[in-house]
Amino acid sequence: MTEKPMKPIVRFAPSPTGKLHVGNVRTALMNFLFARAQGGQFILRIDDTDRGRSTQAYEAGLKEDLTWLGMVWDDSFNQSARFGLYDEAAQFLRQNGHIYPCYETAEELDRQRKILRTQGKPPIYNRAALGLSAAERAELESAGRQAHWRFKLSGKMVQWNDLVRGAQKVDTGSLSDPVLIRADGTYLYTLPSVVDDIKADITHVIRGEDHVTNSGAQIEIFEALAPFFGSASAPKFAHTPLLVGKDGKSLSKRLGSLSMDQLRERDIEPMAICSLLAKIGTSDPVEARSDMADLVDTFSFSKISRASARFDEAELTLVNSRLLHGLSFEDVKPRLAALSIGGGADFWLLIRSNLVVFDDVKVWWAVVDQALQGQIASEDAEFCALAADLLPEDLDADSWAKWTQTLKERSGRKGKSLFLPLRLALTGLARGPEMDMLIVLLGAERIKSRLRGKNA
Repeated sequence: MTEKPMKPIVRFAPSPTGKLHVGNVRTALMNFLFARAQGGQFILRIDDTDRGRSTQAYEAGLKEDLTWLGMVWDDSFNQSARFGLYDEAAQFLRQNGHIYPCYETAEELDRQRKILRTQGKPPIYNRAALGLSAAERAELESAGRQAHWRFKLSGKMVQWNDLVRGAQKVDTGSLSDPVLIRADGTYLYTLPSVVDDIKADITHVIRGEDHVTNSGAQIEIFEALAPFFGSASAPKFAHTPLLVGKDGKSLSKRLGSLSMDQLRERDIEPMAICSLLAKIGTSDPVEARSDMADLVDTFSFSKISRASARFDEAELTLVNSRLLHGLSFEDVKPRLAALSIGGGADFWLLIRSNLVVFDDVKVWWAVVDQALQGQIASEDAEFCALAADLLPEDLDADSWAKWTQTLKERSGRKGKSLFLPLRLALTGLARGPEMDMLIVLLGAERIKSRLRGKNA
């Protein structure tokens, strides 16, 4: 009997030091879709070890954003509650010679890097601290130097099969030994992340391709910590291409305008955001999906391109409008009721194809339900008055065609000069829903009043 494959456990690990934006939402989405497609678990890990910058407000905000987007997590924990575990892991690494104390200042390290660059060498740490004797370390500490702690890389080639990038290898001999603990005793990202991945049984780490090199070092840290946890192995990795703008340039300077709270203020649908972010940079077409299940069913790492994923705000707006155009009356009934908008299914089906964002529904409800004085140019006043006189009292779906045909015969007008003055007089707008059903919703009395230049 073959062993049943283990269901994946993935994690999204934002820092509550800012707002959730399209870049990290895409990472969250890849984790969420993979977990759901495989029947696994999606863990939310709050990386709040930086207590100076992390805030409860940002944490609450990112949880609200994920919930709004439809990415509900199966479990959640904060790194700030695990410092004791990190301390134990760090002590194990010290005792087993995997990390070592260093005393260089930031200025001294910067000077080292500049010298190496002028010599045409890679600017990696020279490991001078490994040659310090106990007496020399004591002398530095007595002079007020506090040690930061680096992980001693093996210098070997680390290899893995990346689920997006294929076979990968990192020569750890070309890297600086990473700092795991700062001089003030606080932890950088790497050690807590590895400890938590082991403790939470994370099977897959799905993140941006800017972490590829980090993975080489982290795999060695996984191996070093395996005895401390009894057994541990590095998770599988999937490094996805980063988002760029439609011009191919980095989005980093524009992410402030692409945060979830700002997109929500612009009335962008959460499923429009997910529909776009799930498919850009893949072999699948970008289409408006109204249900997260559709994205789950079509997710596959094999579809993700190695090229950068291009994010275009205009494309997001287009997906948003197409999503609205496909929603049924039952889909939006509660939202219409919340805005005190009536009209029923006839109203929604008539106006939905004219919406870019849902809030546009207010414009069309005002046209149908509220007093309005349409636009009537002086040269069209006589024509509009004639139209009012010729309007049938009982209106149905065929009335528009019959009415305009009669107007054409009586006025001699045709095409734009026939139809546009009627639309402007009845709606105040040059474009909009099909007039055959709109006049039914407006009713004969209101139409006649507007054609005669009155508020109605």
